[in-house]
Amino acid sequence: MAKAQTEMLMDFVYEGTNRRGEKVKGEATSRSIELARAQLLKQGIQIRSIRKKPKPLFKAGKAIKAIDIAIFVRQLATMMKAGVPLTQSFEIVADALENPNMKDLVLKLKADIEGGSNFASALRKHPRYFDDLFCSLVEAGEQSGALETMLERVATYKEKSELLKAKIKKAMKYPIAVIVVAFVVTAILLVKVVPVFSGLFSSFGAELPAFTQMVVNMSEWMKKYWWVVLFSVGGAVVSFSEAKKRSKAFRDFLDRLSLKLPIFGNIVYQAIIARFARTLSTTFAAGVPLIDALDSTAGATNNVVYYNATQKIKEDVSTGQQLQFAMRSTNLFPSMAIQMVGIGEEAGSLEEMLDKVATYYENEVDNAVDGLTSLMEPMIMAFLGVVIGGLVVAMYLPIFQMGSVVG
Repeated sequence: MAKAQTEMLMDFVYEGTNRRGEKVKGEATSRSIELARAQLLKQGIQIRSIRKKPKPLFKAGKAIKAIDIAIFVRQLATMMKAGVPLTQSFEIVADALENPNMKDLVLKLKADIEGGSNFASALRKHPRYFDDLFCSLVEAGEQSGALETMLERVATYKEKSELLKAKIKKAMKYPIAVIVVAFVVTAILLVKVVPVFSGLFSSFGAELPAFTQMVVNMSEWMKKYWWVVLFSVGGAVVSFSEAKKRSKAFRDFLDRLSLKLPIFGNIVYQAIIARFARTLSTTFAAGVPLIDALDSTAGATNNVVYYNATQKIKEDVSTGQQLQFAMRSTNLFPSMAIQMVGIGEEAGSLEEMLDKVATYYENEVDNAVDGLTSLMEPMIMAFLGVVIGGLVVAMYLPIFQMGSVVG
């Protein structure tokens, strides 16, 4: 049975006639050609030919992103809340999708459910897009008979999680983009513009100012060894990416470093607290036991420091300790969050208090990113002015000196 459930879905192309005797052709997704035939016959299509769809050399369409999954779940929740059956909801959602890869994923889920799998089992066959937390929440909704309510809760969770990630990326990408632009502009000036002035200066026959001479020397070095700079930067980027992908120790080091960075570290910290509270609130409200909810929450923090801390909290809670005291013992959570959790435990409304904590820290991240952007704009302008303006001044400094001599 387990083997049948993990069998891969396949795409088939078919030709045949419908109930009105009209020729039709199209595609079907199923675990076998026999099941595909049965599904088409159920739809009133008499099959003339059916075969496995050949795989394209290049996969068309955009990659499926997390925000696509969030939109899909929101649409599915809306359909089901309106009383539309699950399989029909899949068809309606799939018809509205423009990304062919996302549409293909939705149709595969539909075919798998029509083949006898429940929704959670169908999702678990695509771990790349649906993690354990997602599948566990859907499974809890199916078992409780409130799938549409759970899908709405999952949709809210995914939307807020993606919004939080987008804010963090915005805070990180802005200064990186400015540094890259400054580097590219500086390189162009050194390779293309400075040599023109250098030729002009050589005709003066006079000694160049020290600053100008330094820039000319940099230009000559850049013209000779530009490939060294290019390969060094490219090698550093590739090495960083590979080390992050392959080395857990390196990823752990980056997680710890991210919390200690000036300004950015506070944003990362608040984002982790928001994710912790949001995930724990969502899973606990879904009826998942607190111990299991903490296990899912540990992975959702996306930081090894708070992963270990959450696992420690889980161990303490499993021995009978209250959640608020377990959180306090880690010395990693803010007092406000611990106090809110304590109030929630005493009042029997833990998920509501965790939701308030998540909302508070999500707003804090939003405000911090906006404040950081406003703060960095004048700093970035000053940085570009010093770098680019310095090169311009270096080139015109000999001309200014010659003018003062003539005067």
